[in-house]
Amino acid sequence: MKKIIYFVSLLAAVQLTAQETPRQSGHADNNKFSQMYGEMATPNMFRTASGAPGLAYYQQQADYKMDIELDDENTKLYGKETITYHNNAPEALEYLWLQLDQNVRASDSKSPLISNQRVDDAYTAKGFSRKFLEEGFDGGFKIDYVHDAAGNAMDYTINQTMMRIDLPTPLKSGEKVTFSIKWWYNINNYHVVGGRSGYEHFDENNNNLYVIAQFYPRMAVYNDVEGWQNMQFWGGGEFALPFGDFEVNITVPADHIMEATGELTNRADILTSAQLKRYKKATKSFDKPVVIVTQKEAEKAEKNHSTKKKTWKFNAKNVRDFGFSTSRKFMYDAMAVKLATKTVMAISLYPKESNPLWEDNSTRVVAHTLKTYSKYTFDYPYPKAVSVSAESQGMEYPMICWNYGRPDKDGFVSDRLKYGMMSVIIHEVGHNFFPMIVNSDERQWTWMDEGLNTFLQYLTEQEFQENYPSRRGPAAKIVPYMSGDQRFIDPIMTNSESLHHFGSNAYAKPATGLNILRETVMGKELFDHAFKTYANRWKFKHPTPEDFFRTMEDASAVDLDWFWRGWFYTTNYVDIGIVDVKQYYVSPKKPKEIKGEGADLVTRGRRGKREDNERYVYMVPEKKASNSQKKELNLGKVKELKKYLKATFSKVERAALKEPKYFYEVTFNKPGDMLMPIIVGLEFEDGTKEMHKFPAQIWRMNNEMASRVFATGKKVKRIVVDPELKTADIDVNNNVWPAEAAKSKFDQFKD
Repeated sequence: MKKIIYFVSLLAAVQLTAQETPRQSGHADNNKFSQMYGEMATPNMFRTASGAPGLAYYQQQADYKMDIELDDENTKLYGKETITYHNNAPEALEYLWLQLDQNVRASDSKSPLISNQRVDDAYTAKGFSRKFLEEGFDGGFKIDYVHDAAGNAMDYTINQTMMRIDLPTPLKSGEKVTFSIKWWYNINNYHVVGGRSGYEHFDENNNNLYVIAQFYPRMAVYNDVEGWQNMQFWGGGEFALPFGDFEVNITVPADHIMEATGELTNRADILTSAQLKRYKKATKSFDKPVVIVTQKEAEKAEKNHSTKKKTWKFNAKNVRDFGFSTSRKFMYDAMAVKLATKTVMAISLYPKESNPLWEDNSTRVVAHTLKTYSKYTFDYPYPKAVSVSAESQGMEYPMICWNYGRPDKDGFVSDRLKYGMMSVIIHEVGHNFFPMIVNSDERQWTWMDEGLNTFLQYLTEQEFQENYPSRRGPAAKIVPYMSGDQRFIDPIMTNSESLHHFGSNAYAKPATGLNILRETVMGKELFDHAFKTYANRWKFKHPTPEDFFRTMEDASAVDLDWFWRGWFYTTNYVDIGIVDVKQYYVSPKKPKEIKGEGADLVTRGRRGKREDNERYVYMVPEKKASNSQKKELNLGKVKELKKYLKATFSKVERAALKEPKYFYEVTFNKPGDMLMPIIVGLEFEDGTKEMHKFPAQIWRMNNEMASRVFATGKKVKRIVVDPELKTADIDVNNNVWPAEAAKSKFDQFKD
């Protein structure tokens, strides 16, 4: 009976205790430092956990032989291509998918139907006519035939901007298939119709300047991640393409000057003897461009309009696409660029309307871009990089790109125009690296080419000229976007067609994130090594976001899952502030406020066993310190401390010890949900400054509060969080102590 009574009493006691301190319910793992096993694809034989290609990694190959003719008088393009498609996948393919991107401008295109419309308050007569009266431009592909290698018709189906070719028998692994397509289309005036390619018309002498791309049916990517990448082209998300070899013959009026993807194999048949001599000189000119086609020669061609034709022949190895530009208005200059392992050519084409801006700057900027990008990734592997002056354009293809920027009619060039033109050249030439070589899927992940490229563009701009006015890159420049209306802000990991702010989301935010990683989180040496590792692992291959994320960690030994999750997968923003600052003074005597002698009392709960002969140095809060305690104190004269130091260190070692006189406990909060290191600037009364940085892991036990103690030899006048604006903190009003110092909170840290 006693046992039963005892048990009941014990049960009652337990129940009473439970009532007094109720048990909290369980919760999921909400730690922001948790690994991203749920967000990222599982590693496999194709793509490893390290971020490198796996032993079973494969990619398809598509080789092209093309004959293209430009009808300048009627602005039409005619083409015939033979494609040899190599199936390197482990499975057989029943059909092939090709991209017909010109169909975005077909008369029955659905692309215009996905945009919302409203009635404007007023229209120009021209604008009203185009919107409500005129028939739309028909720029879609007109397919004449699709034939197999024997000339027999093949079954195909066109679904908007995609075409499926049905194979009579499945294409087995390791096999290849050859087929031919003949087509034509109306070339768009991109100033009127819009578009990433087309022509620009000059009323003077009735001339056109062509920048031609997406001009041929192109193989879509088939890979281990999603099979066929056959998303429709709606106009925003760009292109996903396999690598291959190209042989392209392009017939144009005989007085045209042209550049294109690949090496020109019949230069002697195209250029005059004088121009050939100038080109040869350019191949040995490393300090300045050589003008190969002069303005005088271009102006003569503009007026004459030859009725004859010439065929330019280009050969390109291991490229994912092909583009060309042609006009009788073009001047042409070039110079050689010495890289670590090879020499390549930097080239520019431009009409007289672009001078003197282009002749003075374009090719030099191309050369600088190739050198800088090569330094951070790999030596540029192609034989040339070409910059073409095409007003209102900014678009890239292997070895060639079109870029805006021309003086006004009076020849005036503002700094804004000059730097804008140079920046777009850097950006578009830089795209040779991302995504033309490191071949990410632009149709799905715009940031993987635009964001990475914008980051390298920033580094290139800053190395080109001190204080270059870069638009994107520094952390502070992304704050207006990240502090904006959350209804119109998307995670970076959003499909290209669904972005509210395309430029901020796909270009600026990922570039800024990489810059923060490099300058604030990882450090330049670790970041640069990891970034270069990624570039070299995935050059001439098809990486995914996970391959990038994993490689950056694998090559640096820095855990970045918290950063990828917050910066790329959410719209969380950075906001770190100072909640409280407490100053303490040293006292060799125990204050009355401290009861007992245990170490747990004077070290705020830290467990430890007090030794019999141990004595304490007490820390007294400023509000409770006496005037005598507030006087500058020589720690060496504190009896107990002096005894400890003398017993522990030699005279030489004691002389090297610090001598702090002031002690500050600073408590930080984090109203923003994005993790970030805490950067703290201390300004002392004598005007000197001191910087401290604490890793993001300082938040690992408490996502809302963190505290640090600063022991200084001088009195602190001001404390500032992120004084150099390195973390994209959206609200700096809570970054300063004391609050009245807020007006000049950051100026003192910018020398």
